[in-house]
Amino acid sequence: MYAIRLGDDGAELRPLEPWHAEEFLAHLDRGRDFINQYVPFGSRATDVDGAREVLQRYADRRAADTASLHGLWLDGTLVGGVLTLNFDAANGTCEVGCWLEPAATGRGLVTRAMRVLIDWAVGQRGIHRVEWVAAAGNVPSLDVARRLGMTRDGVRRGAHLHHGVRHDLEVWSVLAPEWRARDGH
Repeated sequence: MYAIRLGDDGAELRPLEPWHAEEFLAHLDRGRDFINQYVPFGSRATDVDGAREVLQRYADRRAADTASLHGLWLDGTLVGGVLTLNFDAANGTCEVGCWLEPAATGRGLVTRAMRVLIDWAVGQRGIHRVEWVAAAGNVPSLDVARRLGMTRDGVRRGAHLHHGVRHDLEVWSVLAPEWRARDGH
């Protein structure tokens, strides 16, 4: 379908679809504890059927134009991904997010992939406001929002219960005119 090169290091952004269930499960198993530190993404995918269900749920959301899921491959191995949530083209808003297994961190993969995803959302779909929501303790995630030139809008105190702990959620955003203005776009 598509494979977008994200540089010269073997990184690619590709569709992540139900037929990738076995590969997705292997990826989640390699990084489950790390990935689930702040969010339960993929936590119910503990076998191939569960992995397929997660991927099918996002495929259905993509068909309904309310979300999308895109995998990050490094040298042919699925190592993470980026996604849209709460995608509302009529109102011009969406949320974006990411996940990575530990071996893939520190390479700028999410930042590079997110630039592609936000370019598409703003340029092709007419999204006006792109939000990034992350637990206040998730410093690597918040650093991506900073690198993308997002503005910290505020904190939703105690808004997310995960592993029995209430986390503050930081809300960051970038507006279409700001996105287009970066780097002279």
